Amino acid sequence: MSPTKAMNLRFPDPEQRAAIEAAARQEGVSLQEYILSAAYARATAMEERFLDAFRVSISRSGDAFAEQAGAVSPGAEQRASELEARKDLEEQPKRGHAA
Repeated sequence: MSPTKAMNLRFPDPEQRAAIEAAARQEGVSLQEYILSAAYARATAMEERFLDAFRVSISRSGDAFAEQAGAVSPGAEQRASELEARKDLEEQPKRGHAA
């Protein structure tokens, strides 16, 4: 196994590199650690935004399904009619199946 190598950081803009180096010094970490920490923070922030949007979507979908379920829910009369029909079917003599 080869020894670990330092990350190769290239900044086309010298002012950008200087600003990032200054921020890393202020935080008391290496340039590489600062960049990796910033990338991790950005990725987790994106993940959190995605999860928040997903939770909102699930809630909205759940509300829509609840509304739909209420609209197609059988009324008391229909349930009584279905129970009576089922009772009639159960009381009929059982027939064998044809071979």
